[in-house]
Amino acid sequence: MPSTETTERPFDIIVWGASGFTGRIVVDYMHREYGSGNLSWAVAGRNPAKLESVVGQRDIPVLTADSHDSDSLEKLVQQARVILTTVGPYARYGSELVAACAQHGTHYCDLTGESLWMREMITAHQQTAQDSGARIVHTCGFDSIPSDIGVYFLQKEMQARHGVPARHIKYRTKAFKGGFSGGTIDSMMAMMEAGQKDPTLLKQLANPYLLNDTLRGADGPDRFSPYFDEDFDAWVGPFMMAAINTRVVRRTNELLNSAYGEDFRYDEGSLTGSGAKGFLGATGIGVGSGLFAGLASLPLTRRGLQKVLPKPGEGPTPEQQENGFFEVELRAKHPLDESKNLIASVKGDRDPGYGSTAKMIAESALALAHDDLPVAGGFWTPASAMGDALLNRLPANAGVTFEIVE
Repeated sequence: MPSTETTERPFDIIVWGASGFTGRIVVDYMHREYGSGNLSWAVAGRNPAKLESVVGQRDIPVLTADSHDSDSLEKLVQQARVILTTVGPYARYGSELVAACAQHGTHYCDLTGESLWMREMITAHQQTAQDSGARIVHTCGFDSIPSDIGVYFLQKEMQARHGVPARHIKYRTKAFKGGFSGGTIDSMMAMMEAGQKDPTLLKQLANPYLLNDTLRGADGPDRFSPYFDEDFDAWVGPFMMAAINTRVVRRTNELLNSAYGEDFRYDEGSLTGSGAKGFLGATGIGVGSGLFAGLASLPLTRRGLQKVLPKPGEGPTPEQQENGFFEVELRAKHPLDESKNLIASVKGDRDPGYGSTAKMIAESALALAHDDLPVAGGFWTPASAMGDALLNRLPANAGVTFEIVE
């Protein structure tokens, strides 16, 4: 099979789904930051008229294909070293694209948070991607780069300073400004719909090591009830993206040959403050999350939610994106000496669901296209494939920073 390392292709990157809400932000970012450089790239989608409206007067090639037309996708992916896709829900629109990339040695990155679909793709196409040299990397947006690269950053610091990996890392959201992604909500609804049709899928979703092939660590089920975390001196409620982020971090540990330790633990939650106000906040998040899951699991109420929640293609204004931000704190526990524990802060300068996510996936695609990465073909996580590259790229270009809090 041809490899992207040996075959000449006209484009470094093709942005698939460029006419969608997030796709447009990706195109604007890439043109602004790299339009006059040595990057060869194009946009692609199903509707040429919509793509032309995105491109406007800019000199960006336009290509067309269809998510469910394998022949058109195979022709498309052979024109690029990397496919960057924002088209979800990925279980509905992404399977043929992943298969084509794996078959033809084309690197790939996406924004999925659909863990069941990721597991399906890994099982179906891992060997093919290894053989062709295609690096397939899911979750290259707010799911799950702050989590995955944040843990990678902290473990590197723990090793550099103390010569051992942290045995336990806690991820806590501190502050956000920005709306939920309609695409993320649509993906969640799709997973709940699939779970209703096949209850065994819900059991798989609850598996803390769903994305791992063999390694099992010390983590148990996700925690949904409020609790007081003495390490942060605050109450903690569930974080809605933890169910995907934690699985990605645990897969990274496996792909890095248990570099974090075979008994490594990792969990996520949302800080709500101390005292009665913090308890009520954490309880409210827990009740709200449970209520949402319950309503989303039933066909009638799911349709009602879909009418009132943001839809795919909807999102904040440019001003809201620029005024958005996120801040996360991670705490790493030394295996023997608490005085050697470390704290890291991860911050983004745009709203997490769109502005920061668009920049993160763009830099991931650039890393796959241009950087000297330590991995060959196969299914990888952001940290296992591009950890060092993204620690350089994201603070320099994308407004996402990783810092030790002394």
